[in-house]
Amino acid sequence: MKAVLQTKISPAYDDLPERRYHFPATYLNQIKAAKGDLIVYYEPRGTTADNRSRDGRMSYFAVARISDYREDPAKNGHYYAEITDYLDFDKVVPFREGTFYFEAALNGPDGRPNQGATRRAVRNMPDHEFELILRAGFSSELARQPQTEADYNPGFAEPQADFERPLVETTITRPFRDAAFARQIQSAYGQRCAMTGLRIINGGGRSEAQAAHIRPVADAGPDSVRNGISLSSTFHWMFDRGLIAINDDFRILKSSKLPEQADRMLNPSGLVTVPEDPRFQPHAQFLRYHREHKFKE
Repeated sequence: MKAVLQTKISPAYDDLPERRYHFPATYLNQIKAAKGDLIVYYEPRGTTADNRSRDGRMSYFAVARISDYREDPAKNGHYYAEITDYLDFDKVVPFREGTFYFEAALNGPDGRPNQGATRRAVRNMPDHEFELILRAGFSSELARQPQTEADYNPGFAEPQADFERPLVETTITRPFRDAAFARQIQSAYGQRCAMTGLRIINGGGRSEAQAAHIRPVADAGPDSVRNGISLSSTFHWMFDRGLIAINDDFRILKSSKLPEQADRMLNPSGLVTVPEDPRFQPHAQFLRYHREHKFKE
């Protein structure tokens, strides 16, 4: 059964939405019902554990899957849901548009939000509501028309994916996910290379900046904007091979094997250029993985 999982920008729980969801036993039955199925993430009005915070988007922002759940060994009465197949939406989806609620259970008798339902951090939902949220979250171009990864990330050639099937099935295909990830990274970084600050558009009007995974997909890296960075093809190649890395404070780390010519092209500040919105900045856990497993000092 599908579900909605609610998480904040700075959650009080030990959430890392791309990999795990921390929850009290209150929601164990809902998580059990959704095990093995897809879920959508929802960002509430509150952005932190402080009840006075009010900057949340009140929107659905990503799709993922609950692969399993386990008890939290450190906190009695709490559990972790193991998360896979994470993918950010192209655009966030407000919980309602006018008088229409994507989740019927949130619509109160008087047309205003049902406060009891909206406060529940885990909510099961029917398939048709889930499908509507996905279609609203991904652009019509991605969701309804045949596309390939090469259309969004030059240099990649993938078999054409069929986007006429139900979108719930489509979101798990590699070509769809690669294309969506590339679009989201290019949008977040303004089509600029984060290492050099250069924005190069080719003769066909296409950006030369590519979407690079920080923790590679082959190493269980998620298709999250926080696990991505926009790089020119040259620096993408160097990043993947560990010639450059990024510290938690976004300082550029250079391998002793980095060519001198490439060193001169890096941002003079010594920092990568990242999105202003912290929701889209590289996450420390993924940067740390790249440093520990890929970087060649």
